[in-house]
Amino acid sequence: MENSFTSLISSANDILILLPNKPYLDQVAAALSLYLSFNGSGKKATISCSVPMTAEFSRLVAVDKITSELGSKNLDISFINYDSNSIDKVNYDIDNGQFKLTISPKSGLPAPTVEQVKVGYSGISGDLVILVGGANDSHFPELKNKEFQNAKIVHVGTRLLDILSIDLEVLSFARSASSTSEVVASLIKESSLVIDADISTNLLAGIEDQSKSFRGPDVTAETFALFADLLKFGGKRTPQVMPAKSYPQGSIPNRPFNQVQQVQKVTDRQMTPEEAEQELEQEIPASWSEPKIFTGTSLS
Repeated sequence: MENSFTSLISSANDILILLPNKPYLDQVAAALSLYLSFNGSGKKATISCSVPMTAEFSRLVAVDKITSELGSKNLDISFINYDSNSIDKVNYDIDNGQFKLTISPKSGLPAPTVEQVKVGYSGISGDLVILVGGANDSHFPELKNKEFQNAKIVHVGTRLLDILSIDLEVLSFARSASSTSEVVASLIKESSLVIDADISTNLLAGIEDQSKSFRGPDVTAETFALFADLLKFGGKRTPQVMPAKSYPQGSIPNRPFNQVQQVQKVTDRQMTPEEAEQELEQEIPASWSEPKIFTGTSLS
């Protein structure tokens, strides 16, 4: 029971959610849903991916919360385009209860400017790491960081994660489903975590996209039941606009219905008798002018 998803989340103080280096929309939707649910349940959570998010993920709620940083254990201060040999010494002091850091340059050399100061975070602060999706450990290049060796790592997806190159202990909650979003929706419900309209909207998008609008081979009655529950929680389906070239020729108009179609103008000129006779001869099948021979049978 201590290794159940519910107990792991309950005992965690800081959770890091990791996406693979080439995530699908379904995986991003599932990871964001976990992030929103954890934060809504009072848990501190961070969501990270080694690659930047592209435009296809922009319709997902809280996609701007995905960062390349792995945590905020350490505060890093660095100087951009400043020669480190110009620094003479670094001192710190506590002034009226406030921490003060002083950078002293060598004699005759300028101090770093405010514009050159870069502040960021480093170090894995999470005591629980959740891997979302992926097929093997190479899809999570961050795992090469030595700090992960002492972390409790959990995997969520539709297949087991293969550990190929590093010695990591990973507890998997993978299960067969139409999508990773369906797996996450089940885990959130089973763990009685917060689920609202934004979380439901993300999960709906992931399920519908990965299941190919419910035409996938792994779609079951449970898929439809979860989808219906997410709609009840206030989730909104995102209209999917299919390009015209994906339809068979003639199945949709070449232009929008409200766009004026240009029609070739027909003149009112009357044909001459010779032209009318010629057109009539062209339209009559040749077999019609051939003599017809009927045969019959006699009854004896």
